[in-house]
Amino acid sequence: MAIKRQDLFEKCRKFTKARDLIRAGLYPYFRTIESAQDPIVFLDGKKMIMVGSNNYLGLTNHPKVKEAAIAAIKKYGSGCAGSRFLNGTLDIHVALEEKLAGFMRKEAALVFSTGFQVNLGVISALCGKDDIVVIDKMDHASIIDGCRLSYSDVKKFRHNEMDDLERVLGASEGSAALVVVDGVFSMEGDIAKLPQIVQTAHGHGARVMVDDAHGIGVLGKTGRGTAEHFGLEKEVDLIMGTYSKSLASIGGFVAGSEEVIHYIKHFARSLIFSASPPPASVAAVSAALDIIQEEPERLEQLWKNTHKIINGFKAMGYETGPTETPIVPVILDDSETAFKMVFMLQDEGVFANVAVPPAVPNGKALIRTSYMATHTDEHLDIVLEAFEKVGKAMGLIG
Repeated sequence: MAIKRQDLFEKCRKFTKARDLIRAGLYPYFRTIESAQDPIVFLDGKKMIMVGSNNYLGLTNHPKVKEAAIAAIKKYGSGCAGSRFLNGTLDIHVALEEKLAGFMRKEAALVFSTGFQVNLGVISALCGKDDIVVIDKMDHASIIDGCRLSYSDVKKFRHNEMDDLERVLGASEGSAALVVVDGVFSMEGDIAKLPQIVQTAHGHGARVMVDDAHGIGVLGKTGRGTAEHFGLEKEVDLIMGTYSKSLASIGGFVAGSEEVIHYIKHFARSLIFSASPPPASVAAVSAALDIIQEEPERLEQLWKNTHKIINGFKAMGYETGPTETPIVPVILDDSETAFKMVFMLQDEGVFANVAVPPAVPNGKALIRTSYMATHTDEHLDIVLEAFEKVGKAMGLIG
């Protein structure tokens, strides 16, 4: 007798939202780019100003980065065919870990195949069912998933509200605790209140980990991130970073004390059971680190561009929220307006991103723009003109 049960795939048949947007010509995802992630990209053969990339320092198409990747492929081939734990550790992996540790001013570093895997592996390796992980409500999805895998008691505090962090930590005395926050929050572009977070966490005997995916290469006098920005490199216990933003590649790392990194190396399942980063990626990151230190003018230009755009949007009357970084959102009321606006901007030759709930709070749909050191004043003027034209046409600004 056949057992009657629900069809697992029924949810797939019932999911119509994306197809409805496609039919309406308002589906803003998986747009196919036909060129490098430069300030100018090509979409369906049309030239566009890219303000949707996390290529903050403009290094993904830098000749030295590409040359390093090509040289690595010629020497090591296209992949490692195994995990770091077994046959997949090359001498360039070890060299990059040493370089990253030095750059982050920590004792040791460990490289992973993606930034997402860093948070999955680190949090679940360090924290268990008897421990507590305290996170900001606006933390990245990879932090949330790392917490789930850890089976820890997960506590959330209101975004960047230190009184609430104090309350959460005070209510969970006794258990070992890790506070995990984004250094720069990827949608709103604001910066974690790291001095107060460190003081509060350490006052309760908790350790601090910063996901600095959007901070490295952007914040700090020399681009070393949020901890350098606040002068807290020694006080932050663990710093996580990705290569897919300022470091011009794909992958991620964590930096901290030698004994903690040694432990993570032997317990992080996303490291042990994943193939290691390919040679081209590793070499590209190493070259990008050199360029960051050799060409500090890139960081200076990035901030000039950031200030010009923020001031320009505010002068038009757009709400940009609490941003203080090259991530500059234009906050709107509803998702439909955001979907329409991103395509009207595309018609004006500007590629921007859209973020709607649940990625952002209800009633806070936004156009997420982000800027590169390699954007010129001419590029930015075109962007501002497009936002002004589209905003007036939609009745969003006067």
